[in-house]
Amino acid sequence: MAAEKFKVGLVQMSATPSPEENLERAIVHVREAAARGAQVVCLPELFQTQYFCQREDSALFDLAEPIPGPTTVRLESLAKELRIVLIASLFEKRAPGVYHNTAITLDRDGSRVGTYRKMHIPDDPLYYEKYYFTPGDLGFKACETSAGKVGTLVCWDQWYPEGARLTALQGANVLFYPTAIGWHPAEKAEFGQAQHDAWRTIQRAHAIANGVYVAVVNRVGHENGNIRGNAASGPGLEFWGGSFFCDPFGRVLAEASHDKEEILIGEVDVKALEEVRRNWPFLRDRRIDSYGPITSRLID
Repeated sequence: MAAEKFKVGLVQMSATPSPEENLERAIVHVREAAARGAQVVCLPELFQTQYFCQREDSALFDLAEPIPGPTTVRLESLAKELRIVLIASLFEKRAPGVYHNTAITLDRDGSRVGTYRKMHIPDDPLYYEKYYFTPGDLGFKACETSAGKVGTLVCWDQWYPEGARLTALQGANVLFYPTAIGWHPAEKAEFGQAQHDAWRTIQRAHAIANGVYVAVVNRVGHENGNIRGNAASGPGLEFWGGSFFCDPFGRVLAEASHDKEEILIGEVDVKALEEVRRNWPFLRDRRIDSYGPITSRLID
């Protein structure tokens, strides 16, 4: 039976040019989060590498691996050893020429209880994800874990209220967003504060509108997409960190810095979540009979 309270650990980390080193460093961070009492631990988006989508390079498809695969096996063993729920974002090779940006949820016995393939795929300067990732085809999903019911979305998904709503409606008590988002150096002075504020605000709004906790796990550091010494040219991206954990009121209970690795610990209180929903009954008052047009691209 799921507990009324459980602690989550959010691992804000940077990435080196070595995927193997990044995996080992992530394992160390997960161990630290567990030692600090976290029962559910989440890693950032594509934590094994620097953010390679800054360029279109067919050789980088070699970074992907099947699920289950070698990394999955390592993480399953880690979750089982530490008796934790572990959420990890991986570059999935599903079939020749078909790749996904995928988050897996492992329970404390090492079993895989959730697989989510990123649904919204961006294509912006230095975020060329459409080149690498096939859009997810599993839908929005929440999964039962030994700690409680959780939902996982990935990065660009965090801007879409529909994804948060559909995941929350499946009973998730907390929405996890493993993320890789940062500033273009040339834009930071003019737009940086507004961009970060919008990112933080939209996700706090998901917590309020759905009566759930929201846990956002970003990477940190300046990157040129350096993979084993092969870096992209250009200014790169400054990942802004700022990982945070907020309650169903949207109150930020824990927040990381913009410039260093940190592990945040927060507590999900299912009883408090129930109390918030009783007083702010947004789910009760939804006019589901009137929302059919939401599936239209535009309403002309």
